[in-house]
Amino acid sequence: MVLKNKRKYSKIGLICFIFFLLFFILQISFSSISRSTAFNSHHNPVSEQHMKSEETILIQSSTLPPPTPPPPPPPPYHEIIRCDRSNRGYDFCKIDGPTVLDPRISTFYAVDPRLPYTAHKIRPYPRKWENFTMQRIKELTLISGPSSPQCEIQHKYPAIVFSAGGYTGNFFHDFNDGLIPLYITVKSIFTDDQDFILVISKARDWWVSKYSDILQTFSKHPIINLDNDTSTHCFTSANIGLMSHGFMTINPKLLPNSQTLTHFRTFLNSAYSRHITTRRMFKKPRLVLASRSGHVARVILNQKRVKRLAEDVGFEVTVFEPKPSTPLHQAYDLINSSHAMVGVHGAALTHAVFLRPGSVFLQVVPLGNEKVAEMCFGNLGRGMELEYMEYKIGVGESSLVDKYDRNSQLIKDPIGFQGKKWSDEIMRIYLKEQNVRIDLVRFREYLKIAYKKAKKLLDQQG
Repeated sequence: MVLKNKRKYSKIGLICFIFFLLFFILQISFSSISRSTAFNSHHNPVSEQHMKSEETILIQSSTLPPPTPPPPPPPPYHEIIRCDRSNRGYDFCKIDGPTVLDPRISTFYAVDPRLPYTAHKIRPYPRKWENFTMQRIKELTLISGPSSPQCEIQHKYPAIVFSAGGYTGNFFHDFNDGLIPLYITVKSIFTDDQDFILVISKARDWWVSKYSDILQTFSKHPIINLDNDTSTHCFTSANIGLMSHGFMTINPKLLPNSQTLTHFRTFLNSAYSRHITTRRMFKKPRLVLASRSGHVARVILNQKRVKRLAEDVGFEVTVFEPKPSTPLHQAYDLINSSHAMVGVHGAALTHAVFLRPGSVFLQVVPLGNEKVAEMCFGNLGRGMELEYMEYKIGVGESSLVDKYDRNSQLIKDPIGFQGKKWSDEIMRIYLKEQNVRIDLVRFREYLKIAYKKAKKLLDQQG
């Protein structure tokens, strides 16, 4: 009995031992799994994120504040000095803001604290292709930087800056390289009601006096002379250089309001018409015969006979030989009231800018002058809406046959002899050595045509 009880308790004890052993093993296994899960959860946030429900993510996303936009980029820097050097004939610079001129050193200062010192150079004369001419033009310096000289004279207007050097003194070049480009420049950058100040290099007293009516029509303000002024001047902006469209021409396609040479002629009328007090009545159309004399070349050797021929055709003839001292308002009065103008190619024909539209402009073209005559005065005649005509002299009408062989290329084929380059030698031969003796029989036919056109203008306008 006692032995049975002992065996019974032994089995129970073994069962309990096995039970506790299994319990212990299972506990260790669960503990390891728990630690592994915790470790993976800690080191793999993606897994934790995936455990979240899609609904929870959407709710959280909808409650977040909108992202802060990035700051806008800084505005692009606007250069205060800009220069256009792309044109073959001229450079043009603009100071787009307040500027200080120190004429003693020919320098404009544009104050700009944002940039270090920069400098531009310019020779403000529209014959950039002629190096020997441009070397005589004063060079101006344009400086952009954080400082400038103190301003002594304050102006409330912009400046237009150019040189009256170069060929100034020759009447053709005074217009071709100066006054017409100045008109183009003004019309390109200003409206009709804008005021400005002229700042001029080589503004010699005789030049300012001769063209005072035109200059004062451009600007009512006193001219600032770059060569003898010693005070610093301040302007609201500055335009340095003159724009040109070519020899004696204005291209309306290049101007904002499509101005032409006829508009320039109207401008000249506003400058000089105040000097005209009475208007003469004519019975015959008046012809102005532009004369050259002395040793200037391209002289009409039989001028007196040409004058009588024009009178025989029906014209009233006035011989006009302008001098440097001839007041321009007197020249304007004479030519503006005439109906025709005749002369050999030369600077004096520039006075054709004073002719009224519809007037006859007859250019006598010496041997070898065909290209330059067209370039200088053909453009002008058509652009001014004149009745433009050319009389090209024959070989026998040129004095060159007295010096050179008639059978030489120089005489028989001037264009071929000249080639592509208008050199100093070519200019000397055809411009400075040649006079003309007009064939009166042939010239009479040209004058008859001119008379009919001039008579028509007289009948229409007086």
